[in-house]
Amino acid sequence: MQSGKSGTMPAIFFGHGSPGNVIEDNFFTQCWERLGCEIGKPKGIICVSAHWFTRGVRVSAATRPSTIHDFGGFTKEMHEMIYPAPGSPELAAAIAERLAPIDVELDPARGLDHGSWCVLWKAYPEADVPVVQISMDMQMLPSQHYEIGKLLGSFRDEGYLLMGSGNIVHNLPEMDWRMRDGSFDWASRFGNYIRESIVSDTPQNLVDFSSQGRDATLSVPSLDHYLPLLYVMGARRDGETARFETPIVEYGSLDMTTVVLGA
Repeated sequence: MQSGKSGTMPAIFFGHGSPGNVIEDNFFTQCWERLGCEIGKPKGIICVSAHWFTRGVRVSAATRPSTIHDFGGFTKEMHEMIYPAPGSPELAAAIAERLAPIDVELDPARGLDHGSWCVLWKAYPEADVPVVQISMDMQMLPSQHYEIGKLLGSFRDEGYLLMGSGNIVHNLPEMDWRMRDGSFDWASRFGNYIRESIVSDTPQNLVDFSSQGRDATLSVPSLDHYLPLLYVMGARRDGETARFETPIVEYGSLDMTTVVLGA
């Protein structure tokens, strides 16, 4: 059964963390599995992943998108995994139309990167829901990414799940492998600031995250993993509550918080 009022689908930002979660049964993957069951089968999934950062906006338009193994140092098993979800050229074209006058390129060759399929493997293991990915234009300001999220939000009323995949705090060079369940002070402060801004429905704080100075610089050393959150929050409805799943920091500098709107 679809979640939300009047059949409106949720918007979810998944803290996806390591690609290795796809072969694990842990607190995070159990959350993803549960969310898939709670939400039910959407008409399709529109995904903004940290791992498709481009010049210009592109939308995947493959009928049968490939499974991209865009990681190294993991098991042979992971490199052989195939997530055979269909694509939807029709949905891709509708997205391009809705984002006008932004110039959108339909990409018939783009597959699903690990930011999408490693999460969906758990949430929708049958791989029977069409998935379309949207790239993030590296030339845009955070405010522009947020505005695109607003435009995409209308698809929620048409049965589509809007999915962002990244991490609120993502600083791999600073990770401390001795801190399996620990957080650096700056990561905790920044994560709490973002979560408090979501609770208070203050999106400008999310757009202007760099106002947090050194905490922001360390937490978001590059924009790729943070920006998917802005797409999801842009799709938020007036008065819509948010809930946090798995608000845990791993290894000091990897915030695994998942943010759920409308479910």
